[in-house]
Amino acid sequence: MDLDQHLVDAAVDQMNRRWPADEYGGAAAVYLEDGQILTSVCLDNLNAGVTLCHETGAICQAYTLNKRVTASVCVGREADSTDIFVLAPCGICQERLALWGPEVQVGVSDPLSPSGWTARTPTGQLAFSKRQLL
Repeated sequence: MDLDQHLVDAAVDQMNRRWPADEYGGAAAVYLEDGQILTSVCLDNLNAGVTLCHETGAICQAYTLNKRVTASVCVGREADSTDIFVLAPCGICQERLALWGPEVQVGVSDPLSPSGWTARTPTGQLAFSKRQLL
């Protein structure tokens, strides 16, 4: 499954369910190879050093289900704003997504695109098979 507006909308819906509009919000959504969508949010914590990215929960769930991730998107919004932005995956999440190969699509901000985002494949990812990682 390619990254599309449906996946972005799933992340936005999750964000809106989790955080009220007067707070910063964020969430992620991933497509699995069978078309299933998994969503997740970051783990709030008093110690910022132990927080997790929004994508982490969905990535771990996909791995637990032994399903291949084909696309991932992370969205956010500032408190008291309706403007939604797409966040590119951090380097650690790029490495997490590398488990499924360099063809995994990720959402990145693109102010020239009508949607405000575009799909890319992360550069520099190494493709590992599950056997190589175990």
